[in-house]
Amino acid sequence: MKGNLLKRLSACALCITMACSAVPFTAYSVSAATSSSSSASGNAAFSTDFEDGDCSMFSKRGDSDTSVIKVIEDSKAPSGKKVMAVTGRDQSWNGPSLGVKGVLQPGVKYDISVKVKAQWYNTVCISLQHTPGGSDEPQYTNLVKGVSQGDYVELNTSFSYGAEEKDVSIYVETWGDANDLYIDDFTITPAANNMDVNAPSLKNVYGDMFKFGTACTVSELAPDSTKALIRKHFNSLTAGNELKPENVLDREACLALAAKGDDENPQVTLETAKPILEFARKYNIPMRGHVLVWHSQTPMWFFKENYDPDGDWVSKEKMLKRMENYIKNVFTAVKKDYSDVNFYAWDVVNECFDDYGSPRKAGFPSESNNYEASPWVKIFGDNSFIKPAFVYAKKYAPSGCKLYYNDYNEYMQKSDAIVKLCQNINSDGHYIDGIGMQSHLNVTNNGSSDPFPSVSMYRQALEKYSKTGLDIQITELDCTVNDKRFDLQAKYYSDILDALVDYKDYISAVVVWGTTDDISWRADRDPLLFNQDYSVKPCFESIVDGIEYTDTDPDPDPQPQNNDYPTNVKANYSTKYHQVQFVWDKVQGADKYGIAVYLAGKWRVQTSNVTTNSYVTPKNLTPGMTYKVAVAARVNGKWNTTDPIKNAITVTIK
Repeated sequence: MKGNLLKRLSACALCITMACSAVPFTAYSVSAATSSSSSASGNAAFSTDFEDGDCSMFSKRGDSDTSVIKVIEDSKAPSGKKVMAVTGRDQSWNGPSLGVKGVLQPGVKYDISVKVKAQWYNTVCISLQHTPGGSDEPQYTNLVKGVSQGDYVELNTSFSYGAEEKDVSIYVETWGDANDLYIDDFTITPAANNMDVNAPSLKNVYGDMFKFGTACTVSELAPDSTKALIRKHFNSLTAGNELKPENVLDREACLALAAKGDDENPQVTLETAKPILEFARKYNIPMRGHVLVWHSQTPMWFFKENYDPDGDWVSKEKMLKRMENYIKNVFTAVKKDYSDVNFYAWDVVNECFDDYGSPRKAGFPSESNNYEASPWVKIFGDNSFIKPAFVYAKKYAPSGCKLYYNDYNEYMQKSDAIVKLCQNINSDGHYIDGIGMQSHLNVTNNGSSDPFPSVSMYRQALEKYSKTGLDIQITELDCTVNDKRFDLQAKYYSDILDALVDYKDYISAVVVWGTTDDISWRADRDPLLFNQDYSVKPCFESIVDGIEYTDTDPDPDPQPQNNDYPTNVKANYSTKYHQVQFVWDKVQGADKYGIAVYLAGKWRVQTSNVTTNSYVTPKNLTPGMTYKVAVAARVNGKWNTTDPIKNAITVTIK
């Protein structure tokens, strides 16, 4: 029975003997998880094949979800005879949701595998719902998708979440019809970490030429393993979503001010970005701000009278006032709360041209216009809003923060329009410092053997922008490849980096858009430098090979590598309540901690279900009693029982 036991119990191998005796802690024994299924559960944090008939861990996605969720028999079940059926769906987002509280742990990267069948042809998807700390607005991320043609397809992906996030759940949905779904073999496993700690550091390899950075979201940053990767390789960090207008604008505060008669001073909050900003501050990692003015990921109400999404569009004059106040308030918040974070660059305006170099069509981005329309153009009639944005940004930006126009397909026909725009912005002063080349590139060009753009085409764009006299930053680099042709990808990455090195005198930063392939927004085509398990790819090796560089000083606060037991265990005493708090350094990849006490010649487990690096005993222990206490960690489903006992500490109740 993979269902009930595995999701509710954890195996504990802390103690040498599990004998029962009266102790001044709450002592109990923990049974190893067993399974009536023939398939092995391995080190899964959660796993079910529904053979026990139980799907109680899955629920509908709210009261308006019409799904009926139950276990049925299916002669075509991938394993066994039973599957979870999801019928009666009225909307594509209806479906089974698994809340992770009590099942999974924050700060751990997990791999998910599930087999899904749609009633007829449909795109099926595993998605993540979570509410960032400091926010009441849930966010939704599509993790992986596949096409079912009435057959079972296996979906595999990874995810993680931070301790500050709330209401975290994994769910299955469709991108097409709301037809019936059938689900089997749902497994979540702690992800492997095969980061090569001896690999050359990218920030060192290119340190004499330009910054080498990455982008990540709060969820992507959550695992300690990802933090370690970023700290080793990158000296620039971009928030993937958390500094975009939809996450910075504080609607409740905006509405409250509008109710008092002022709808020209948009209020902001940096709470959603807090984990990224705190991480950058702690480890002194310079940041790129992304982005202030954009047609996408900016709520409709921001452009309407009294912030009413159904209201009238505001006038140009009011929108200019809102724009200035919004930019001022963002930079004021940064200066106030994160003055010690080095924001060395900020994308002021993003993606204002179509591929032909014309302004976007007027309107709000939606499915009907392929999400390409611009509310800014709707209000201004053209791109005349861009220069004021830079004038305001120049006025309020933190000292030393350079300002950029950022765009994609920047190596195509729109490149001339970008150059002309930048010249216009600086026609009567210096407001823009540089051009951001997103550089979302394609190695096999959706199946063909020719990359797009070609390296020569990309070089031509570099040459064109270098002649503007403005700084160049590569802001969102990734290179997709089909059919795992990593040999072609390695060659292309190498050629692109060779071009960037040739123009290093004009380039101040190169930023890769993401950390590992599985988390990339283009995950289906493996566009990044690191595999799902953090190991280096051939394209990583191709861009560090043959470059002479100088190692910088080692990380002053390195993350423990391959340690599977807690160190630096300390005891804090309460003489008032006669109890003890134990604290220890976190163990990378640990999802549970266990406490054992040595009594009467035997080690006895007190708990194996601690999820943080702290444990507090019950009150009113006997003063003067002395105990030997060991703390162990569960890493990748395994407990180290030897080292914690060797490093046990002795405490005397006060």
